[in-house]
Amino acid sequence: MSVASRHSRIAEGRHLTPPSLPDSAGLVPTAKRYRDPAKSIVERVPNQLVVVHQHPGLMNEAHWHAQIEINFIFRGDVRYRMHGYDATFKQGELAVFWGGLPHQMTDTSDDSEFIAIHLPLVHFFRLHLAPELSHRLTHGTTIVVGDVDGNDHGNFNRWSRFMRSEDQARVSHAVNELLLRLDRIQLEPFRLVEGGAPIEEELEHIDPQQFDVVSTVCNFVADNFCEDIDLDDIASSAHVHPKTAMRLFKKSTGMTLYKYLSLLRLSFAQALLMNDDISVLDVAMQCGFGSLSAFNTSFSKLAGKSPSHFRRDSRATPNRIP
Repeated sequence: MSVASRHSRIAEGRHLTPPSLPDSAGLVPTAKRYRDPAKSIVERVPNQLVVVHQHPGLMNEAHWHAQIEINFIFRGDVRYRMHGYDATFKQGELAVFWGGLPHQMTDTSDDSEFIAIHLPLVHFFRLHLAPELSHRLTHGTTIVVGDVDGNDHGNFNRWSRFMRSEDQARVSHAVNELLLRLDRIQLEPFRLVEGGAPIEEELEHIDPQQFDVVSTVCNFVADNFCEDIDLDDIASSAHVHPKTAMRLFKKSTGMTLYKYLSLLRLSFAQALLMNDDISVLDVAMQCGFGSLSAFNTSFSKLAGKSPSHFRRDSRATPNRIP
C-alpha cells in the first residue's frame, strides 16, 4: 500500500478531527496561542474532511493543503496573510478560500473562536456557484459573507458536532447542508478579497457524467500521489482518454492535473519536513518526486523558500508575526 493510501485510509472514509475546544458555549480563550505544525494532519489527507473548532493558532509559516477551506468566526476576529493580500474575518462572518495557495494566520483577538472546515476538492464539484465565482475561488480569491439571517452561528455549531462525530450519517448530512449554505452565498451580499490577479478564463459547469469522471480522477490522484503515476494511469482510473481527463479536470477546477498532483505531493512534504529524522532527500522520494532538484524547485516555487529553510523556520521558537 502506498504512503498516500495509508494516510488516506486512517479514517476509513470518514473525517479526521484534531483536538478542539467545546462549541461556542464553552470557556472563552484569554490568550493567543501558536499552531504546532508537527501536530497538523490536514496536509497529509487531501481526500478527507478535516474539522477544527477552537481558538485559532497563529502560524510561524504559511502552509497549504488540497482542500477548500471554510472559516466561520464565532467570536472575535482573525487575520490571514493570503497569497498576495491580507484578509481579516470578523465575528459572524463566513469565509471561503482555496487552501492550495499558501496562507498564514498572522493575528487573532484574544477571545477569538472559529471553526475551520477543510473540504475535499471532490465536494467543490457539487457546488453550484457561478463559473466566474468558482474560478476566482480556485485562483486565490476569498469569498466573505456575513450572517445575514442570524442562523449561521447555530448551524455551524451543529455542523461542527455532526462533522466531529463518529456517525457517518451525521457527517454526510452536515456536509450536504454546508454545501447548500455555500451555494446560497451568491444570493446574498458578499465581498471578494483578492490580490488583483487577472482572470484569463472561466470555469464551466460539468454534467453528471462528467462529474463522475472528475470525481474518480480526483480520488485516484489523492490516493496515489506518492506513487510513480502518470497521466495514463490517472485517466485509466476513470476509463477515459488522457486528453479527456485533462480537459475535464481543467474545465472544472481551473488547474491542470499535473498541478494538482504536484500540490498534493508538496502538501504532504510539509508534514514530513516536521520530522527531523527524515532527510530532505527522503522527503522528496517519499512524496513521489523523481529527484531532489525537482523537489527543491517545485517546493521553492510554491513556498518561496527551500525545504530546508521551511523546516527551520516552521520549527523555530515562535515570534510575534508583524
